Amino acid sequence: MVEDGTERTQKTEAKTEHNGASTPQAQPKKVKLSFPLVCAAFFGALGSSYLYGYNLSVVNAPALYIKSFYNRTWMERYGEPALGETLTLLWSITVSIFAIGGLLGALVVSLLIKVLGRKGTLLVNNIFAVIAALMMALGERAGSFEMIILGRFVIGVDSGIALSALPMYLGEISPKEIRGSIGQFNSVFICLGVFTGQVLGLPELLGQESRWNFLLGFLALPAVLQLCVLPFLPESPRFLLMERRDEARAEKAFQAFLGKKDVTEELEEVHAESRAQSNLRAVSVTELLRNRAVRWQVITVIVTMACYQLCGLNAIWYYTNGILADAGFPKSVVPYITLSTGGVETLAAICSGLVIERVGRRPLLIFGFTAMAVSFGLLTIFLTFQNRVSWMPYLSFACILAVIASFCSGPGGIPFILTGELFEQSFRPAAFMIAGTINWLANFAVGLLFPFIQEALDTFAFMVFLVVCALGAVFLYFILPETKNKTFMEISESFAKINKVSDTTPDKEMEMALSVTPRSKEATNGTVAGIIQMESSF
Repeated sequence: MVEDGTERTQKTEAKTEHNGASTPQAQPKKVKLSFPLVCAAFFGALGSSYLYGYNLSVVNAPALYIKSFYNRTWMERYGEPALGETLTLLWSITVSIFAIGGLLGALVVSLLIKVLGRKGTLLVNNIFAVIAALMMALGERAGSFEMIILGRFVIGVDSGIALSALPMYLGEISPKEIRGSIGQFNSVFICLGVFTGQVLGLPELLGQESRWNFLLGFLALPAVLQLCVLPFLPESPRFLLMERRDEARAEKAFQAFLGKKDVTEELEEVHAESRAQSNLRAVSVTELLRNRAVRWQVITVIVTMACYQLCGLNAIWYYTNGILADAGFPKSVVPYITLSTGGVETLAAICSGLVIERVGRRPLLIFGFTAMAVSFGLLTIFLTFQNRVSWMPYLSFACILAVIASFCSGPGGIPFILTGELFEQSFRPAAFMIAGTINWLANFAVGLLFPFIQEALDTFAFMVFLVVCALGAVFLYFILPETKNKTFMEISESFAKINKVSDTTPDKEMEMALSVTPRSKEATNGTVAGIIQMESSF
């Protein structure tokens, strides 16, 4: 009975620590936002996620000029203009090959991070950005559309690496009290990158036939800025301590990022994480797919990530100008109207980040996909009858804004959060590899197939995305449990019934993760609380 009482006391203390009742979380104002931390977040995102967002929208404005260059080059080589289907295929490859590069980057990033570290990977990744910028900027002068296509592939590799390395770096250098806020630099800079691509694509700036190559070459500037600042900032202290076993450098990195001299608590927390992880073996992708205990978690991640890309937002970004022109807006005002889409995206992403812990993941996802389905249905109706009513194009544009806002309210960021929450420590690396593969393959499919779908179905093309969003919302309504304020063990237990496995499966793995030899009540509680806190930080 005494042992049981002690165990309950330890669990209560660990639970109190996990729920944020400790002094640091109860008094977040004491957290010091250091200058190195702000610089790392700002310049890290500027040379990484910002470039990803920029390349989502940058090909939109100069599309006609780039196609004209393709056709002109084809005539110079073969003595006749390119056929309509050939030109459409070349442009589709230009747009979609970005995702193939992203897939390659996502597959190699784990090796780069292991060898170069988090900061080192970000620095080396800038080489890809600079090479891509040079190839796309000089492609017209060299008379080679292949250089532009290859440049899009290389910047895709850059984005695939950045979207994994940057969140990992920011999460490991941030105090737990503001880790979410620092992590938001990633998503906010994606939105800012999209908006910058729209602004620089205006006819008054770089959206001209004589300047579009500079528009594509602009992406070298953020990469160079990151190269100038990031080398003077520390590497991730957790990487230095857990993988390099360099406690001296890790201590200095913690001191710089946290803005204080005494980092004993943070060092001990990382040591506790290291001891816990040494008792866990990361499973392979094959083992993850064969494990019945996580079968529906895997299915949920695959469906959610597929819907994330196939819901139609990338089609909106890649072809916004064409959609607005077809909706009846004068071509002279289309670039200026497009600017509002970037503003709406940024605002919706910020609002979602502010309410996600209050509303929950599941309601935001279901609402987002449902609202997108409704908006696509209305957009199809308005585009069909736009020639009969003079004010119908304005309703079409309102639907486009509604699609963007609905996406960013939930489906735009939560799938990545769910991938980390639905799996315990040993399953998570393989789960992220599966999620990344689905993400970039689906991105490629949309960029490659949408022009042909649009030609075949005309105004009914968006009905395809309506079906995807509706099916995604129905699936999540019946399958996905709420994960807000739940431990990974509790989330696994939520799936135990549908997976037809015993509820004790996650408990056994949790026992392995927490298997430490108690020396004293204080040491035991501190270790257990630290490990539980490490798990819940995901």
